[in-house]
Amino acid sequence: MHDPYETAPLSPTALSRMRLRHLTCFVAIAEERTLAGAAARLGLSQPAVSKTLAELELIAGRRLVDRGRSGASPTEAGTRFLRHALEVTQAMESASQALVRETAPGRAPLRIGALPTVAGGVLPRAIVRLHRDRPHAWVQVVSAANPELVAALTTGRIEFAIGRTAEPSTMRGISFEHLYTESLAVVARPGHPLAAGGPVGPSALLNHPLVIPEHGTAPRLQADAFLQSVGLDASTRCTETQSLALARALTLLSDAVWITSRHAAQLDVDRGFLVPLDVTVPHSAEPVGVLRRSRARLSDLAEEVVDLLRTTA
Repeated sequence: MHDPYETAPLSPTALSRMRLRHLTCFVAIAEERTLAGAAARLGLSQPAVSKTLAELELIAGRRLVDRGRSGASPTEAGTRFLRHALEVTQAMESASQALVRETAPGRAPLRIGALPTVAGGVLPRAIVRLHRDRPHAWVQVVSAANPELVAALTTGRIEFAIGRTAEPSTMRGISFEHLYTESLAVVARPGHPLAAGGPVGPSALLNHPLVIPEHGTAPRLQADAFLQSVGLDASTRCTETQSLALARALTLLSDAVWITSRHAAQLDVDRGFLVPLDVTVPHSAEPVGVLRRSRARLSDLAEEVVDLLRTTA
């Protein structure tokens, strides 16, 4: 039987039948990973989404999405097509934002991603400076671990991210601009027994609860390397969390010691809410920078935020 999804390359006639609604629908399916999720996002019924996808696949002459019990995911051809579909939909969104800025400044959101440590340090300073110049700017920040940021960037859910480099296989089509190197800090509340002054021996840390980053993150790898280098086991009296709010609260409300990235605690240290302990920490430098899609142009607002990040990092 003839398979309608395995045909010759697209003809000019076929291309003329492709509409923006087809691309928007396909991108939504690729990002949501289910037809139901795409339907909810687009405000359509699931049959309407299925019909639009079927039309697109017939126009494309090949299957673009595999459907199964676990959801919907792009085929190999769909993955290649997704990059170009994103460029088109993002270009249309940028054009729309340009019109919105003329009629209602600031009502188009800038969606960016950031590591939790960045969300607690360099990014707030940049956003504060942005709002001084653009009081109506609307910024949406997604705080997540690096793999989630790369995935969100690849699928176009965010315009750029402040994160780390990753495996080359996951960085295809993504560029990295270095902003600063991240090092480890050990902090506690003012008045903490270990903050009385003078060097703190690493073994003294275990006399107090520890707050450390979650497994699988760069700060956790740094923390583990530090603890192992001094022969300490943090498996007891330890709270693991990626939440800066929780880590900060535990440190302020108790005699807990927080081992974290320097930038994560910098604002609190600058204002005297937390104090760095005099602990010798092995030098480690994790590069942090701006991740963006190589072939996509940033909006004017995004470029402005990146410029602010360069000056505040």
